[in-house]
Amino acid sequence: MRFLIVLVALAVAAVVVVLLLYGFSDRASRSRARLEGGARWETHTESSGGVTAVVVRRVSRGGAGDVLAEIGRQTVATIPDGDPEWEERYHDAMARARSRVAALESETD
Repeated sequence: MRFLIVLVALAVAAVVVVLLLYGFSDRASRSRARLEGGARWETHTESSGGVTAVVVRRVSRGGAGDVLAEIGRQTVATIPDGDPEWEERYHDAMARARSRVAALESETD
């Protein structure tokens, strides 16, 4: 009889664990979908280690304009900071980045 009680208790515990896992994974999926729903592609520039990178990234922003999550990223160009044609290459990369943002936004709409 004790064996049967222990077996039933283990079965109930297993069911509770499975239900909790489904509940938490569903909540995370809904949260991720909410972030992706409001995400937009934008140009971005990063400079570190003597290199400037021009990227387009898909971000979700909060009400105050702060980045909540970065969902996607594509590097358009990397330019060494000491490059004599840095400014020309930078403007060219930003033009390509804006063009790519327009193309990516048209695909997501």
